[in-house]
Amino acid sequence: MYNNPFESAMGQLAVAAKKLKLDKNFLAELQNPARIISVSIPVKMDDGHTEVFQGFRVQYNNFRGPFKGGLRFHPQVDMDEVKALAFWMSIKNAVVNVPYGGGKGGVAVNPKELSKSELERLSRKFIDLIYPDIGPHVDVPAPDVNTTAEIMGWMVDEYSKLAGKFTPAVITGKPISMGGSQGREEATGFGGFEVLKEILKTDKRKRSDISVAVQGFGNVGYFFAKFAQEFGLKVVAVSDSKSGIYNSAGLDIEKVLDWKKKKGALAGFTGTKTITNEKLLELPVDVLAPAALENQLREDNAHKIKARVIIELANGPTTPQADKILLRKKILVVPDVLANSGGVATSYLEWFQNLKKEKWPKQKVLSRLSKYMRQALKDVLQTGKKYKTDLRTAAFILAIHRLYKAKNN
Repeated sequence: MYNNPFESAMGQLAVAAKKLKLDKNFLAELQNPARIISVSIPVKMDDGHTEVFQGFRVQYNNFRGPFKGGLRFHPQVDMDEVKALAFWMSIKNAVVNVPYGGGKGGVAVNPKELSKSELERLSRKFIDLIYPDIGPHVDVPAPDVNTTAEIMGWMVDEYSKLAGKFTPAVITGKPISMGGSQGREEATGFGGFEVLKEILKTDKRKRSDISVAVQGFGNVGYFFAKFAQEFGLKVVAVSDSKSGIYNSAGLDIEKVLDWKKKKGALAGFTGTKTITNEKLLELPVDVLAPAALENQLREDNAHKIKARVIIELANGPTTPQADKILLRKKILVVPDVLANSGGVATSYLEWFQNLKKEKWPKQKVLSRLSKYMRQALKDVLQTGKKYKTDLRTAAFILAIHRLYKAKNN
């Protein structure tokens, strides 16, 4: 069942706009990206022939500050998906209250099919082509699907050559040696966990009685599960793109990570039952954290969800149809634009350090991030109470209000 992500995003916007009685002219602006940059990237391959790749950047709006969002390298780059992600970045940055607008972009390529030197030439040529449209105070890209700190390092170096001076603040998610920030690696998982920790303050049960399932065991899912376990919660299931594992008594997350590194998959981990990604979503747990792909919770499976709290660590994991079902079931959904905003909040802290020529220790970064996340949750909860609505709609109302204020000041 395909759900167009941009249509989903516009559906979420429409619900919030109606509650907010939003000015129709401003709504029209929010329904369209400010600019889409499309480039053809010629790359000389190792065997001497030239391949041309398609690259782009969606700059959604910059009412609150420079455009901000990731660059992905993926063969099935979908413009509707990237427009949706750029829009969600606008909302997310406003919710977590960092001075950025929203952007997203990438190149239609399978990076696994390129040699390292081909990948570097592609990355540098892409920056050559979009150089006039990005900059520390214009548009600040970052890593996304299949892009790494190393790739960001090549891009910063290329931009700096063109600018005639080292300009680390043009891109975040860089290697620490090139001005990257401590704490960036764990930021999204840590931020999501900080939100969960606040929500659990009203739960009087022992921590070890609170069960957690995490769909997606990449960087974000791993760190979220790690922090949850260290806090004393019982992580009973995790999954990757191939399969999942479940043990009602709980998992040792570090041992699971070691197993995956050695075996290349989660299946077969000692004492666990192998389950599908679909079944993981339906487990009888207290907390469910979708940390994989969009459209995981849909109209056809939302009625099977048994979790009491959903922390959306992935972008767009819940469709608007599923939202209605989960609301009826009185399941608390902490939306992606709040729950996974730790990554971009830390990108802001990296950018800030670059502009001020400072380097902070990890503890300072995570302490600042924790404050951003806790305040964002508080603001969303207060908005939800004021407008008598769910947290997703509340987050959108809060963000739209901040965007409108920025635009009209």
